[in-house]
Amino acid sequence: MTELAFLFPGQGSQFAGMGKLLAGEYPEARSVFEEADDALSFPLSKLCFEGPEDELKKTENTQPALLAVSIAAHRVLAARSIKPALVAGHSLGEYSALVAAGSLTLADALRLVRKRGRYMQEAVPQGVGAMAALLKLPEGQLDRILQEAAQGEVVTAANLNSPGQIVIAGHAAAVGRAMELAKAAGAKRAVLLPVSAPFHCPLMRPAQQRLRPDLDAAEFRDLSVPLVNNWQASTVTSAADAREGLYQQIPNPVRWTESIRELSRAGITRFIEVGAGSVLLGLSRQIDPALQGAKFGEPDDIDKVSALLADHSATLSEADSPA
Repeated sequence: MTELAFLFPGQGSQFAGMGKLLAGEYPEARSVFEEADDALSFPLSKLCFEGPEDELKKTENTQPALLAVSIAAHRVLAARSIKPALVAGHSLGEYSALVAAGSLTLADALRLVRKRGRYMQEAVPQGVGAMAALLKLPEGQLDRILQEAAQGEVVTAANLNSPGQIVIAGHAAAVGRAMELAKAAGAKRAVLLPVSAPFHCPLMRPAQQRLRPDLDAAEFRDLSVPLVNNWQASTVTSAADAREGLYQQIPNPVRWTESIRELSRAGITRFIEVGAGSVLLGLSRQIDPALQGAKFGEPDDIDKVSALLADHSATLSEADSPA
């Protein structure tokens, strides 16, 4: 039975200093950063390891930086024969997942996400769009709130992150109206997010169209490990489906809650969040508390990964023992 998944984080998990300890400890991680610097012809590794934060927060820098850290961590796990049965990634993290699954090369993925970040940033003028998190919005209220808030503008669900966390995106005024309506409907909080553009909403269609030729020009291969994608929250294995999923995810919501439930239906009982931060660890616990997880983005995290896998081995041994 399949039981271990790798989950790859997206934008928002970045921090200055990420990957530095990994590269210092593991030669396979260090080689990833060297490859990234060469692929992009600028010192991405220095930006990851040292910042400054203002440069790291620029979307066209954030996206390749997070991808590099995720793949550095993945290479460390792979070198220790820790391999997943399924992979998934949150937004940008889907590119990391596809590299891990052998569908994209690291160099191609880095170049794609750098362009993706630039196109997304340029799709909407600064200040026109916004994103907000709605926390613990009562069930069944979202569609009504979005319809009432639109008033001829765009505001849609962007990230369906967990039953208690929905992120919306669109025109700034419409997002503001939706926040007030959500609070009136009983949401615990409505929080404006410090982002540079309204991701995963129809305002991103110009970015989607600009990325199409780049996606078409990149070489995709069939996946060695199945992926649960953002766009449909369904399992894909073909090169064509992988490419189409990256195209469609740009103006459409990240269906993360459904993705985690799809992993559970496939028999996943444990997962490792591979890369910077622990955002997905927290979200996954909200979605399915039965899932056991650990993160791996720093050398010290290897103990948590070992404990997760050892616990699983012990469980299997007990199950195999005669009654």
